[in-house]
Order: sequence, then structure tokens, then C-alpha cells
Amino acid sequence: MKDHTTKRYAYVTALNVIITAAEFIGGFVSGSLSLLSDAVHNLSDVGAIIISFVAHLISNRGSNKEKTFGYDRAETLAAFTNGIVLLLISIVLFIEAIERFWSPTAISGQIMLVVAIIGLVANVISMLVMHQDGQENLNVRSTFIHMMSDALSSVAVVVGAIFIYFWHITWIDPLMTLLVSLFIFHEAWDLTMKAANVLMESNPDINLDQVNKIVLSFPEIKNIHHVHLWRYSDRYVMLDAHVNVAPDLTAKQIEQINQQISRKLQVLGINHTNFQVECERGRNNKMIVSDRNQEEEE
Repeated sequence: MKDHTTKRYAYVTALNVIITAAEFIGGFVSGSLSLLSDAVHNLSDVGAIIISFVAHLISNRGSNKEKTFGYDRAETLAAFTNGIVLLLISIVLFIEAIERFWSPTAISGQIMLVVAIIGLVANVISMLVMHQDGQENLNVRSTFIHMMSDALSSVAVVVGAIFIYFWHITWIDPLMTLLVSLFIFHEAWDLTMKAANVLMESNPDINLDQVNKIVLSFPEIKNIHHVHLWRYSDRYVMLDAHVNVAPDLTAKQIEQINQQISRKLQVLGINHTNFQVECERGRNNKMIVSDRNQEEEE
């Protein structure tokens, strides 16, 4: 990772630690649950930034005898971990907000408003700091999205503080907490499911019929079967398949055909292909064949 990006990570981390400390103190002093919820959200993001940064450093390590695929999955594991933590935090905040509706407490709107504005300004600055590199790096962009969610949460807290300070409507505090917790849950659920799909080696929404059409557009290919299509990481979408070819093709011809097919499949987002070439074996099989069924057939 470039040095300027490392500095951005360090700057945003330090800024978010300061925001979190200020909001925790302000939340306890003012009695604002929404301010405390925003502090917890920021605290989770500090951990997310650190985990994301460390995972990115690990993912840059090359392949070796122990990790023949390399370390790209480190970023996916970090995203999954962050998602689970955020889901748990959002549930706790939701429960706390419901309880606060039934047991309201006095809230200092002035303290809440001042701290909330400070948090909003700091979150916007963090978001802008990560914006430039977020256009080029997916991992940095995930941090930018975290900062953007923090800014939106801060907006909700500021709105609540204004209602409490000027009109003494205290029930707006747990209401804002509910909204923030639902927003965090939605964001965390989406993040966790995407990471889980990568870990489960799911098809990244690529149309298999299109894959079949491209491969069979080459007259030398008679059938494609035993297809495995998965996203290994943010950088790699992989296709592994068996293809049946005419028995009179030379190794050089097969290699040229493989290269041409691979180039065409890049249009669909597939950037790593591996074909096992066969003549008659599996010629009548469908694209998706269970590994267990294949073992039984063999």
C-alpha cells in the first residue's frame, strides 16, 4: 500500500478515537442514548479500520508453499468479522432504545448538541480524507463507506439534539437510536452476506447461460461440464470447468482456444480460468455436476 494511503488510515483512526471518546463522555454527561449509540458505532469503526488496514497488509503478501492461493482472503475474513460485530452492536442498541422508551431519563440538549456537531464535522472530514483513494482501492472504499455511515448517524444525533434543546422532545433520542441501529443492521447484514458468499465460494451473479454460450461459440468445443464459478477475493473471479474437444486437436491448438475463451469471458468479469480438456469423458454431462455424483460415476 502506498505511503500516503497508510498516513490516511493513521489520520482517520486517530480522529475516530477522539470522536469516540468525546461522544462517550458527552453521552454519559448529557444522558443521551443516541449519542452513546453513535459513540459505539464509531468505536466499532475504529476496530474495522484497523482490521481492514492489517488485512490489506497481509493480503499483499505473495503465495508460498503453505498458502498457494496467497493471502487475499484475509480482507474477506476481516469484512466478515466486522459485519458480525456490527450486527451484534445494532441489536444491543435496538434493545436499549426500546427500554429507554419505557424508562425515559433527563437529557441535556445543550451538551448533546455541541458534542453531536463536533462528531458530525469530524466524521465528514474522515469521509473526505478516504474519498480519493476509495476510488482506486475496494478495501479503502469500504472504509470510506464506514465513514459515510458515521456521518449519517451523526446527522441523526444532531437532529435529535436540536429537538431536545429547543422543544424538549426527549422521546426523539431513543427514536434516533432506533433509526441508527436499523441503519447499522442493514449495512452490516449486506457486508456480512457478501463476505459469507465469498467464503462459501458462491457464484458472483454471473449468468451461466452466457458462460455456456461463449464457450460453445468455439466449434472445437463440444460440451462444457463440471463447472465451478466463484469469487475468490475482491480481485479474482475464477472459473474451473471440464470441456470436451475433438480428439484430433493438438496441444498448441487447445492452448490457443483456451486463451481466446479466457479473453471473451473477461467481459463477464471472469479473470482467472482453468479448463480440463477431455474427449469423450463427461460429454453428456450438464454444466453443474455434483462432485459426489462424479465420484460415484468414476
